Amino acid sequence: LPIPTLHHPSAMCPFLGCLPYCCLFLFSLGVQGAQEYPHVAPEQVHLSYPDEPGSMTVTWTTWAPARSEVQFGMQLSGPLPFRAQGTASPFVDGGILRRKLYIHRVTLRKLLPGAQYVYRCGSSQGWSRRFRFTALKNGVHWSPRLAVFGDLGADNPKALPRLRRDTQQGMYDAVLHVGDFAYNMDQDNARVGDRFMRLIEPVAASLPYMTCPGNHEQRYNFSNYKARFSMPGDNEGLWYSWDLGPAHIISFSTEVYFFLHYGHHLVERQFRWLESDLQQANKNRVDRPWIITMGHRPMYCSNADLDDCTRHESRVRKGLRGKLFGLEDLFHKYGVDLQLWAHEHSYERLWPIYNYEVFNGSTEAPYTNPRGPVHIITGSAGCEELLTPFVRQPRPWSAVRVKEYGYTRMHILNGTHMHIQQVSDDQDGKIVDDVWVVRPLLGRMLYH
Repeated sequence: LPIPTLHHPSAMCPFLGCLPYCCLFLFSLGVQGAQEYPHVAPEQVHLSYPDEPGSMTVTWTTWAPARSEVQFGMQLSGPLPFRAQGTASPFVDGGILRRKLYIHRVTLRKLLPGAQYVYRCGSSQGWSRRFRFTALKNGVHWSPRLAVFGDLGADNPKALPRLRRDTQQGMYDAVLHVGDFAYNMDQDNARVGDRFMRLIEPVAASLPYMTCPGNHEQRYNFSNYKARFSMPGDNEGLWYSWDLGPAHIISFSTEVYFFLHYGHHLVERQFRWLESDLQQANKNRVDRPWIITMGHRPMYCSNADLDDCTRHESRVRKGLRGKLFGLEDLFHKYGVDLQLWAHEHSYERLWPIYNYEVFNGSTEAPYTNPRGPVHIITGSAGCEELLTPFVRQPRPWSAVRVKEYGYTRMHILNGTHMHIQQVSDDQDGKIVDDVWVVRPLLGRMLYH
């Protein structure tokens, strides 16, 4: 905490004789502050993909102003021959202490597709340890592998140790975190956010960690979310899209439908952007046949609570007042193949569905050439709120329900085949759901 300049003892203490004690108190605060803030040592290092082939963005935090530089190379040891500079932005948390962080962003460019790099970030005042990542491959003719989950907290992050091991073994090309971080990033004057970002560093400093906002990010108009993550586009990470192999991935905010005091106009702005992006994605469908969306609150769920997805006229599905800017019709019109959700602290896979009607491809192979989008709800990575129960009787559109901690693996093999698995952490990594979504190119044309 900064120590104010005091011109008279009474400004510090109503009792003139207490000056030495007040000074001692302020000195102790200063010592505590010095211990808490390591000043310019980089921490909370994480990667994201800026949707530029051959690029990767490195983001980190310091507690005092410093230069923003990344040194990188392709040798595991020895000097790091390449340099990239970036920018630092102060972020003042909205809590009572108004804690100030400096968020650094540097984008590495001209990376060789599929090559492994070693890097460290910081400045001459202090460097991070070395991390490794593999540059994403370019083009459409490769098979991305992703870890997908939401609702991961700083406390009870059940899936995180296994995700770290998977990452160390090179199992993924990217992570999709479908909203709700830390519980909550703003808590305790944003110290919970700091703790969470340190926790995920072993995963997020090695893989592009792609995000969307959830309801637990809403405090101070999503300021911690906007400041701490670096997503593509110019909407502060609230909505954006990017290409990965044969897939076009769209991230958006379901929260604009609920926190309307931050601006009703955001609902329409996002909706118009989504429609434009989907139109463009359909023009490019020969190259990138898969269209995948990720948003926090689901349109459908069969959980035993009062969340939006348990209601027939869900805001996300049907829009404001049941008719304005609903997303189900929009996503169906433009042939979204897979919709990824979280919010419910469980795993649920739906049959291909539109407007509460099941549109399976066939009785024998429901996910081969489905006539509607596939919904996956994966919010059981682990947080302080524990797991969410289901209603006793499954809904007719619900295919699989798992009330266990875990996360989802997604392998986009090519333009026609996608493999989705649910990993149970409760069962020591056992695969508790396993499904192939197959869309022959002719079938995709018929559906759209």
